[in-house]
Amino acid sequence: MVATAVAAAELSAWQPDDHGQQSLREALLAYLLARPDDACDRSCVPGHLTASALVVDAAGEHTLLTLHRRLKEWLQLGGHCEPGDASLRDAALREATEESGIEGLTISDTPWHVAVHPLTCSLGVPTRHLDVRYLVRAPAGAVPRISEESADLRWWPLDALPGDPGVREMAAAYQRAHSQNRISL
Repeated sequence: MVATAVAAAELSAWQPDDHGQQSLREALLAYLLARPDDACDRSCVPGHLTASALVVDAAGEHTLLTLHRRLKEWLQLGGHCEPGDASLRDAALREATEESGIEGLTISDTPWHVAVHPLTCSLGVPTRHLDVRYLVRAPAGAVPRISEESADLRWWPLDALPGDPGVREMAAAYQRAHSQNRISL
């Protein structure tokens, strides 16, 4: 399982340009300090860190979204940290690979975006996901395969995304950085 100290180091290494993202990063770091034993564990009912990925195609023009079976929304790929995950980055890459069926994904060194959202996840009780998001690039010609967690997978143009406002916000941040040549993957 991702150790709290590792998660804190990953978040500390990231310096977001956006003040809102900086504030959320600080809140997640404070949460990690307050819950040193279980902040990354799905059994932590008050909330737990999750790891996800904005998967973009090789050209950087589309993102891969999953139609989540339970939530019935188009979302980025990602989920809970598992026992074999050494870091949030490892968890995000594992989730992206499992959910997309795409081998050879490359992932950013540091987080790309963070978000906090209330929901009822696999615990069956209301909780919060403190989502740490990474940028992931698919190899050229990548064809996704639907997993048991997805009702559908689809490449969407970055400027025409459905559903979740957080996905659109994350994609807009990518487009701004991409247009300024600030993407390194």
